[in-house]
Amino acid sequence: MKVKWLLDSLGHDYRWVETDVMAGATRSPDFLARNPAGQVPAVVLDDGRTLAQSNAIIGFFGEGTPWLPTDPWARAKVYEWLFWEQYSHEPYIAVARFQRALLGKPADEIEPRLMERGRAALERMEAALTAAEWLVGDGPTLADLALVAYTRTAPDGGFDLAPFPAIRAWIGRVEAAFGIG
Repeated sequence: MKVKWLLDSLGHDYRWVETDVMAGATRSPDFLARNPAGQVPAVVLDDGRTLAQSNAIIGFFGEGTPWLPTDPWARAKVYEWLFWEQYSHEPYIAVARFQRALLGKPADEIEPRLMERGRAALERMEAALTAAEWLVGDGPTLADLALVAYTRTAPDGGFDLAPFPAIRAWIGRVEAAFGIG
């Protein structure tokens, strides 16, 4: 959803195509021709080029906007959070959500390590957001957009956000900044 939220916040015209991953739509020859990794999201630009991976896509569309700082250090810090989201947040928060909310797996069948790492990710975010209102700098960036996507749905995966007041407040700020309903 972060790609959609960014495009909406920027007022870009686009055509959203729902892709049923569970039905194997990302494994069709047509989809694989556009995105050999067989993953969503993927965008097809007006000139026919295709770009995959949500953080690469938001980085592309974020160029030249207030959401991606021009200062090299601040920009690097945004990318640091984007990489962290993909390697230390999403694999735990999103996977637990997928297993519980979409596959209907009972809480006691979710691997404890998954939940431990997810809580550790939330603890790191809470520490950062206790020290500052935004992940990078004095306003919202792509780092906030990328991390709010799964953080706001963490309870669907069994993660209680009650112990994380800074995260809860931040979610509201990010939703307001990007117009997320």
